[in-house]
Amino acid sequence: MSLINEYRATEEAIKELQERLKNLSQDDKLKQELEFEGKLRTLMGEYQKSLRDIIALLDPESRASKAPRAAKAANTGSKRARKVKQYKNPNTGEVIETKGGNHKTLKEWKAKWGADVVEGWATILG
Repeated sequence: MSLINEYRATEEAIKELQERLKNLSQDDKLKQELEFEGKLRTLMGEYQKSLRDIIALLDPESRASKAPRAAKAANTGSKRARKVKQYKNPNTGEVIETKGGNHKTLKEWKAKWGADVVEGWATILG
């Protein structure tokens, strides 16, 4: 897009947004919400209370439901340990144990007999 086309498109978008803003500013429901928010923030400041304090006051159970999420979020950095799988090749009787699919012999088996067939030979050890 040429620079002049981008300029005109941006100008048009600004006009549309200004019209939308004008319509919203005339909405009585929005005026009520803004008035309520202003009064609430003034009251919170008067009593030195934060939004968290208000939520805890109005919905005490919300704090209990947030605690497990916070603990869970802290554990997201650690990976879940993979389970050890044992593959027994019925054709050769050979047995291998691995936690992942990056095992040389396992790759050879999957190339020769197919991944679905080889996964059928798997037993999860733990």
